[in-house]
Amino acid sequence: MKRSQTVQAFAGRGYLLAFALVLIALMAGCSSLDKDPTIKWDAERLYTEAKEEIGVGNWKKARELLEKLEARFPFGRYAQQAQMEIAYTYYKEGESAQAVTAADRFLKLNPNHQNADYVQFLKGLALFNDDLGFFGRRFGRDPTYRDPKAMREAFDAFKELALRYPNSRYAPEANARMNYLVNALAQSEVNVARYYLQRGAFLAAVQRAQVALRDYVGAPASEEALSIMVRAYRSLGMDGLGADAERVLLKNYPNSAFLKREK
Repeated sequence: MKRSQTVQAFAGRGYLLAFALVLIALMAGCSSLDKDPTIKWDAERLYTEAKEEIGVGNWKKARELLEKLEARFPFGRYAQQAQMEIAYTYYKEGESAQAVTAADRFLKLNPNHQNADYVQFLKGLALFNDDLGFFGRRFGRDPTYRDPKAMREAFDAFKELALRYPNSRYAPEANARMNYLVNALAQSEVNVARYYLQRGAFLAAVQRAQVALRDYVGAPASEEALSIMVRAYRSLGMDGLGADAERVLLKNYPNSAFLKREK
């Protein structure tokens, strides 16, 4: 075969290969259109369809639509709504860490949004439930045995809401949950103090009881904290300090069941 004929043959093959590649690309494009019927939807329709999925509790499907909305239409009110709803779907699914991340992202991007207080409240709720896990939520685990770190983070989130948005419709609920968390944190310290007392670690028991009294003034757990201090001090041979703790216990809780039990 002559050189010119060889060149023409290779050129012909090249054209055929290029044509085949273009055809494959077109087919792939058509296939992607077939697989994603939302490709031509506008922001309003994507949001409407996502809200319908939320209405029936289909959190994952709703989130997929909301993520498409934000990716395709990153500016405007629908994108902001999508960011809020994404955090909500994670929260409803029990994915607390993702819900907190999504809430923080919204608050960073939209610090002055009219619904920023709602997103801050949602963050608090996600943290509030974060350490319970599936079995804790399902079977009602004693909240005073929850992870103190997660409870403190939830408290801080609710506190920020109460401070930044004192007139928010969510502020009263945030304050109520803060009170609950203070009591739960105090009882958590007392649970640890009781554990040390039962195992003869009397000094450690006193220290944890003191934390409950110092950091959570007026919490219901203060009564047991004082009773633990009475017993721990006496076990250590520190009768004077034990008597002081008993006087404080008697003054604040004259009908204390712990005091009667000790006597």
